[in-house]
Amino acid sequence: MSTTPPPVPTDGPDPGGPPPLPDAAAAADAVVELTETLAANDTVAHEEVAGPLSAVCPTCGAQSVYAPGTMLLRCDSCGSEREIAPTSDTIDELDFEEWLASNQQTTVAGVAGHELTCQQCGASCITTDLASACQFCGGALLAHDVPAGLVVPEAVIPFGVDGKQAREEFRSWVKSRWFAPNMLKKVGDTEALRGTYLPHWTFDAQTDSDYTGQRGDYYYTTETRTVSDGKGGTRTETYQQRHTAWRPAWGRVARFFDDVVVLGTHALDPGLVDKAGPWELGRAVPYQPEFLTGYSAVRYDVDPAVGSERAREQMVDVIKGDVRRDIGGDEQRISSLSVVYTQATFKLLLMPLWIATYLYAGKTWQVMVNANTGEVVGKRPYSWVKITFAVLAALLVLLVILVIYGASRSG
Repeated sequence: MSTTPPPVPTDGPDPGGPPPLPDAAAAADAVVELTETLAANDTVAHEEVAGPLSAVCPTCGAQSVYAPGTMLLRCDSCGSEREIAPTSDTIDELDFEEWLASNQQTTVAGVAGHELTCQQCGASCITTDLASACQFCGGALLAHDVPAGLVVPEAVIPFGVDGKQAREEFRSWVKSRWFAPNMLKKVGDTEALRGTYLPHWTFDAQTDSDYTGQRGDYYYTTETRTVSDGKGGTRTETYQQRHTAWRPAWGRVARFFDDVVVLGTHALDPGLVDKAGPWELGRAVPYQPEFLTGYSAVRYDVDPAVGSERAREQMVDVIKGDVRRDIGGDEQRISSLSVVYTQATFKLLLMPLWIATYLYAGKTWQVMVNANTGEVVGKRPYSWVKITFAVLAALLVLLVILVIYGASRSG
């Protein structure tokens, strides 16, 4: 993210002193919004958002942020609260085939970043984020318009775990890592966690699948074999030999898939993000920018078409299980599988995570806290010094045991 510092004032109060608190009119004008550099006919506003959002506390002029687990914007400076206005919007699904036909030539990689200007201090930056913070005054930067062809968030799962609880969960996780270096424990004692919304796609589809294969049924025959009798001789024994009888199988299975989740960004390890789940999709609410205030939110960089392919891979894995159950028997072989997808829909959903990133031995490591459940996952380095001492201690204990055992035998 490139930034331009705010302009230096040429008049007014002494810049060396503290800035005056804005009056009510100034606070009302201190609206933080994203301004696209594209022409008006090249942007499309989220039609559910009624005007730009003010993140400025009307009481003291500081920044308000979304309070996790509530429907409130809370000022961290004076503690005053404002209720997030309820919305009559619903979470709608987009028709995938219809969207693809209209946006087949659009890829997110070909869309430039947004130019954001903080209307509180005048600083500007170029970014692809949906939400961020001004590095000069901490003002919230929120996207209200997106370039044509890009999908706007339809829903958001608001933060349910606040920063204090996330740090406690993080520290507990760190303490359970016996062989972690001491630096990791120091990371757990800092304010290193950053609240971030990650883009995810959810896909729905009705599937009808024709298959061919084979069903295997076990049967047994009585056989004999010669074995050692343990006394230098041999003996004959009988046993049951298992065989499999195969016969052709074919048929059709059907299944409706609802909300197959696909990570919409390459910024994080998808395997690690999956481990942070399961995601509580029932907590999703219609998208409102207020939920992003005070947090960061990255724009998706996995196109819907790519996301659909990954979702269908997940669906096929489930369908194969349906086929095996439909074939029955003791074993199954699938020779061919033809899946027809209908009623395909999708939406963009933002999910909350607390993320800590730190450097150790020249490598970047990440730890994530699920901001709904408090589940902590992450990759961490190992302290080979601690491991070496643990091995030596174990060997010393084993040696003592052997000495005591030997002494008792000789006695």
